[in-house]
Amino acid sequence: MPTDPGLFCPGGGFYVDPWKPVEKAVVTHAHADHAAPGCAAYLASPGTAALLRAKFGAGTPVTALGLAERVRLGDLWISLHPAGHILGSASVRLEPARGPVWVVTGDYRATPDPSAAPHCRTCEPYEPVRCDVLVTECTFGLPIYRWRPDAETFSAINGWWAGNAAEGRTSLLFGWALGKSQRLLEGVDAGIGPIGVHGAVERFNDAYRAQGVRLPAAPRATAEYAVALRGRGLVLAPPSADRSVWMRKFGEVSTAYATGWMQIRGTRRRRSADRGFALSDHSDWEGLLWAVRESGAQRVALTHGYTDPMARWLGALGLETWTIPTRWEGEIVETGQGTSTEPGSGPDADGEPGTPAGPSETSPDGAPAGGS
Repeated sequence: MPTDPGLFCPGGGFYVDPWKPVEKAVVTHAHADHAAPGCAAYLASPGTAALLRAKFGAGTPVTALGLAERVRLGDLWISLHPAGHILGSASVRLEPARGPVWVVTGDYRATPDPSAAPHCRTCEPYEPVRCDVLVTECTFGLPIYRWRPDAETFSAINGWWAGNAAEGRTSLLFGWALGKSQRLLEGVDAGIGPIGVHGAVERFNDAYRAQGVRLPAAPRATAEYAVALRGRGLVLAPPSADRSVWMRKFGEVSTAYATGWMQIRGTRRRRSADRGFALSDHSDWEGLLWAVRESGAQRVALTHGYTDPMARWLGALGLETWTIPTRWEGEIVETGQGTSTEPGSGPDADGEPGTPAGPSETSPDGAPAGGS
């Protein structure tokens, strides 16, 4: 049931992805809009547990539950299943002694076409989970959002970087510090030139490596290392670093964004970037519909995104649908506050952008009015 702190499961006495501190939290993944600091106890996958400790401190009271492992909480059996979003991301399966089985997806990247499988080795691929009731995000829940194969997108990113290096420009690629930046780092061609990262990205790279994810060398882009990067390197940074004083040390630059919102050309124009690459950690339209079909659910609750259009579409297919309100309609604000002096190092610099509440919050060309 929706409550002020977030989605509450009375049978188990816990919240799933609360946005305020609670006594017991089951967390699908470590992005800021799904994992609130200050909870008395967390339950999460091993990868998410590691990221929560990296974000909130080594003493964070988090218990790791292995993927597909079952545990009893109150009257429910709980298990976590790979979501393909970021390191440790998982859907939550809730099985009562009697009654329907529920699945809460959190954020996920489902790819129904194997030939277009995500070029990503930074997280476990999405696993469909059968259930009676599905609670699903629909961040990109409009037919216009259909991703190209990731290999094509990375080829375009590599070509942009190589072209910039040939002309003596530093390539600055903006993506969220947690999840997106590691997906980018793992997928680009490190042979093109040196790679550097913003400080907000570096701490999560360390957490990924500690979990066994192989990433190419990418030192922090300090003033000293900027000398090696200038004119030929690739720098990964969160969106809030764009047009900041921090950028000046790289000399002449070319900027680009990597986000699913770049599917809409108007979004890139508003960002004033040289390039935009539609690379997302979320499911596109086809992926969302496929995930719903594969679940077998006859009742579907929609949250985090274009809930109304998706509800109408699924309703026309004969499914019972409703929407669950979320605190995160609109853009997640990047405060820029924190211990680092670099822009984009604040508590919200790590997450994917928030999602528009629906078509009423889009520009005439269909791009989100909030989000990036």
